[in-house]
Amino acid sequence: MKKHGKKYVEAIQKVDKAKLYTKEEAVKLVKETSTTKFDGSVEVALRLNLDTKKADQQLRGAIVLPHGTGKTKRVLVIAKGEQAKKATEAGADYVGDTDMLQKIEKENWFDFDVMIATPDMMPLLGKLGRVLGPKGLMPNPKTGTVTTDVAKAVSEVKAGRVEYRTDSFGNVHGIIGKVSFTEEQLVENLNAFVAAILKVKPATVKGDYIKNVSVTSTMGPGIKILANSFDK
Repeated sequence: MKKHGKKYVEAIQKVDKAKLYTKEEAVKLVKETSTTKFDGSVEVALRLNLDTKKADQQLRGAIVLPHGTGKTKRVLVIAKGEQAKKATEAGADYVGDTDMLQKIEKENWFDFDVMIATPDMMPLLGKLGRVLGPKGLMPNPKTGTVTTDVAKAVSEVKAGRVEYRTDSFGNVHGIIGKVSFTEEQLVENLNAFVAAILKVKPATVKGDYIKNVSVTSTMGPGIKILANSFDK
């Protein structure tokens, strides 16, 4: 049986497992129950009424949070010519085409968090799918990482864009900030994340779409939120 540390035991005593909190109460608690010495992340988890065996109920996309995530992401752009120039001007950390792809393939180089590519470069990226896919780094039009507007994509990632996708159980997870964020910032980011998920509700879903919502800090306890505290 897993033994929790003293700080976690003290933190979990502050949370009523049987209670559904308002989003404001939950955010206040998530800050109070953070147990790490470093500035931990705050994550939201949504359990959705989805049948992920159906293609139209497999959700995937990206959200630009109002206050970002508190983490600066390193961006690699695979593009040529004018698009490469625009990517550099927009603040991409690395820009290139076949040279960067060879670096990944031959040197096992992954010093970046997000890869953005122009559509014309995707055929070259195909053979790297087996290494990029499992790491969640393969560019995808649904998340805005395959685009002809690379400058906008780079700016959004740098501003705090988070990607989401349903797992096989219909759950969606996402980072909504840091413990050091104010309660107002976390609530606004939480609202933006949930609003984006509500917006992509498949038309074929019957009954309640959101089954439950919870927030947690890095290594902290989960705190359940009243699903109807979000506008539906």
